[in-house]
Amino acid sequence: MYCAVLPRLRLPTSMTASSFESNPASAEALLMSDHPDDPYHLERLASAKAHARGMGGPDKLARQHAAGRLSARERIAGLLDADSFQELGLLARSDREPDRDTTPTDGKITGFGEVDGRAVYIGADDATIKAGSYGRVGHKKSHEGMDYALKKGFPIINLGDAGGGRIPDVMGAPGLMSIVLPIDQPTRDRFVPYVATIMGDCFGGPSFYAQLADIVVQVKSSVMAVTGPPVLAAATGEQVEAQALGGWELHARTTGLVDLFADDDAHCLQLVRKVLSYLPSNANHLPPLVRSGDPAERRLDDIYEQLPASPRKGYDMRRVLSTIVDKDSMLELKPLYDRSLITALARLDGTVVGVLANNPMFNAGAMGWGACEKATAFIALCDSFHIPLIFLHDTPGFFVSEAAERHKMPLRIMQFIDALHHATVPKLSVIVRKSYGMAHCNMLGANMNADCLLAWPTADVSFMAPEVAVNVVYGRKLASAPDPEAERERLLAELQEMNSPWEAAGLNLVDDIIDPADTRIELVRALRRAQGPDGDMGRSDRRLANWPTMF
Repeated sequence: MYCAVLPRLRLPTSMTASSFESNPASAEALLMSDHPDDPYHLERLASAKAHARGMGGPDKLARQHAAGRLSARERIAGLLDADSFQELGLLARSDREPDRDTTPTDGKITGFGEVDGRAVYIGADDATIKAGSYGRVGHKKSHEGMDYALKKGFPIINLGDAGGGRIPDVMGAPGLMSIVLPIDQPTRDRFVPYVATIMGDCFGGPSFYAQLADIVVQVKSSVMAVTGPPVLAAATGEQVEAQALGGWELHARTTGLVDLFADDDAHCLQLVRKVLSYLPSNANHLPPLVRSGDPAERRLDDIYEQLPASPRKGYDMRRVLSTIVDKDSMLELKPLYDRSLITALARLDGTVVGVLANNPMFNAGAMGWGACEKATAFIALCDSFHIPLIFLHDTPGFFVSEAAERHKMPLRIMQFIDALHHATVPKLSVIVRKSYGMAHCNMLGANMNADCLLAWPTADVSFMAPEVAVNVVYGRKLASAPDPEAERERLLAELQEMNSPWEAAGLNLVDDIIDPADTRIELVRALRRAQGPDGDMGRSDRRLANWPTMF
């Protein structure tokens, strides 16, 4: 069904696009009429296409704009390179007789285009057609397009703005069974990047599509949930506002189901383009190499100003990361979800890398269950698309509490570790300050098969903080000492020396202790070694490609 694209045709002067938008029935009448002076039915073809491109008509388009939202076609035009969209299924419409004339494209606009010169598949919900609800024809068209993109290796983009399955299409056994996910739906193995957006009131279909995506971008005025407030109230009696049910604040801080947040539609489309710039077209390729002119051998002369002398003081790890990676290349994902851990895509000497870094400004860098979930999903994403991983440690361990245990903290920790064990991309690690307990392993510490493990002179590695350990280990000795405070200071100094990187370096447990100002230089060199002489050693075995996005 994917054949040559027909040339653009002019609309006959006798019938304008606006007349179809205001009176869809007139379009149907023209389609069914005979034209002896037009034996090739070109007028009929042009009229049908004009009717379809008119979407839900001027009134519904005006309502979409009044809500501060672009139409589906405006979104596609804003995302793709100019004049690159090749639409498929333009003349599709509902298979229900009462809706045939009022459902151009059956509410789903699909096709292929280009982003920065690279081919992509795109599907967009048309909220001006029955609130974007999913009919049988549009649903089938969408899945066929996605299937074709997977077979050919094109990234998939879904622009969500729909209210779920269309009633009455989905009512009754035949209705429901005709629109559920088909048995031959391709398995999710992250062969191609999949980016989904939430740009309106999204329930059912677009929410489910988003949870299959590698990256989700949500416009702040939108909603993502399984079902809307009216259905929820009717089914359970629960009264809840849409934003509380699935607004951006919920997904940013509580669920972690969304990666990036946009102020409006235009910003959302900019973020989609930016995300795609870090990802290959498919898993047969490495991510794009983009040289920025930032020297690989650049020393970080201002790094000392960013790290306080006292290990008890916090600092902005994002500033440290921005200093290390290529300038203006960092894109943080899930920035408000368990902020004790930063996960970001960036570039290092032009190579796309995935960065995981503890954030001492939140819980002193102690990672909670959300951080473990975020890390596991991020490692799976990077390993699926051949993106090397870089870890920066500054954590006192995991955030323990009754709430953490209720959120299956031991399982979250070990899923994080398991993902690390399965990941086969190059992995580099830098111990900045604290690296305590099991968290040392999770952040790619010693014996975790790192391609390179570096430490700053400020590194502090042990099972727990010296101030805690001195009480646990030497409590009785301190109680019986003639001068407990003097004895405490002496023992504390001993433990601090044991925690320092010098002992670890002496036992070859770290590859080197480096001047913090040389961090970028050393990471670039280590990454080049890990990728091998021709770069192919940077490819992953993709063992995590079919892992769920979140647990």
